[in-house]
Amino acid sequence: MSAQRRAEIVGAGFAGLAAACALAQRGWRVRVHERGTVLRTAGAGIYIYENGLRVLQALGAYDDAVAGAHIAHTREVRDDRNRVLSVHRWDTSKSRVFSIVRQTVINALAAAAQRAGAEIVTGSTARSATADGELLLENGERLTADLIVGADGVNSVVRDGLGLVRMRRRLPDGAIRMLIEQRPDEPNFAQPGVTIEYWSGSRRILFTPCSETEIYIALTMLDRDEPAKRVPVDKTEWTRSFPHLAALIAQFGEEGRYDAFELIKLKRWSAGRVAVLGDAAHAQPPNIGQGAGCGMMNGLALAVHLEQTGDVVAGLAAWEHNERPLTEHTQRVSYLLGIPTTWPPLLRNAALGLAGRSKWIVNQRIKTALHHPTGTA
Repeated sequence: MSAQRRAEIVGAGFAGLAAACALAQRGWRVRVHERGTVLRTAGAGIYIYENGLRVLQALGAYDDAVAGAHIAHTREVRDDRNRVLSVHRWDTSKSRVFSIVRQTVINALAAAAQRAGAEIVTGSTARSATADGELLLENGERLTADLIVGADGVNSVVRDGLGLVRMRRRLPDGAIRMLIEQRPDEPNFAQPGVTIEYWSGSRRILFTPCSETEIYIALTMLDRDEPAKRVPVDKTEWTRSFPHLAALIAQFGEEGRYDAFELIKLKRWSAGRVAVLGDAAHAQPPNIGQGAGCGMMNGLALAVHLEQTGDVVAGLAAWEHNERPLTEHTQRVSYLLGIPTTWPPLLRNAALGLAGRSKWIVNQRIKTALHHPTGTA
């Protein structure tokens, strides 16, 4: 009987936990290193489309992840006068999308990984990794494994130490995300399953109910728009742009974090016995809501390909060959749909309206959502 293979995973986000769960389910001895003292994710809410739901099902995390969440069925885009520019309705009989509190999904993935036997260590920070399978921690400890996974985000130390970056671009816009309490008496209250995207100039408010008690709010703006990206949110400034949403803006709390959007592409997704996953490998703007979806798909697929080949280096090559094309399509579509953000309002509104009406654009946008990921039935 062959010895049990070991994997050391850096980062307990969507990609890292999905990989941990999938590897542990296939007999690997898995340890996840999370630099935070608790498993906590920034970003407040998230959309999980059918492809991501299929991954959660395969990992045994689906029921916990979607508990209390809403199935989204309609997305409206409105201008600064509250006029509807476009409406997109999902055919939920073919492809579902849930709006969920991000922390709920992280907790579900962590629980599934631990049930499969994975160990999660908090307060454990990585310094670097080598292609021959050695992980160096900040405390000086050196760990060896058959596989090292760098799922440590856009500023990945695992990736950067191996010189894998081909392109890293800071995009012209960014976002502040938060959760607020649902108030049915709020005049701008959206019905469950309805997302509304309000535009005013280059500023945007995304309004999405994501649980029985919480609404996910995302504020996006150009990175150079200093007043708009101020944290805590400058309510006066945002009310000036969206006077018809004054009551909603008044509910914003003190929490929130500004993050500029980034686009990252690598020369290779692996080096020797090290694989890079999630935002560390393929960060993208959130314009089609597939950053976490791609990370989870690739985490599950990683384990499947390693199981099928038996050899780590060959398995990583097969994994990248099969999974990278769809991920790069997703990045490309997400990036292109974000370009109108920088355009004058009249031109941008026309582009958004076209994007909502064009069957070809819609098909490009939903291609990833309709995908049956590797490792799912």
